[in-house]
Amino acid sequence: MDTISYEQFAALDIRVGTITAVAVVPEADKLLMLTVDIGEAAPRQIISGIRTFFADPQELVGKQCPFLANLAPRTIKGLESQGMILAIGDDTQFSLLHPAVAVAVGSKVR
Repeated sequence: MDTISYEQFAALDIRVGTITAVAVVPEADKLLMLTVDIGEAAPRQIISGIRTFFADPQELVGKQCPFLANLAPRTIKGLESQGMILAIGDDTQFSLLHPAVAVAVGSKVR
């Protein structure tokens, strides 16, 4: 396993956000477009390859999860992704990470 310095870890801006809307990305088997409130003036759009793990993607609405907020934007299937949801798993197992109790949107993961 490669290691990183504390300074590299400290550079990650991981914040808790609430998923406020979910849409299936057309012509993409694995992608969902998440609208996420991380405590900023406007919600963020995050494109994530988690669709196959949810029979009904709308069950994600209202869930709080950690998001990498300072990841450089990336265009995926013509849509800008403004961060990354943090989850655990592989092709057979999957779980979203979430706080044990509701927290304020934008709370920093420390």
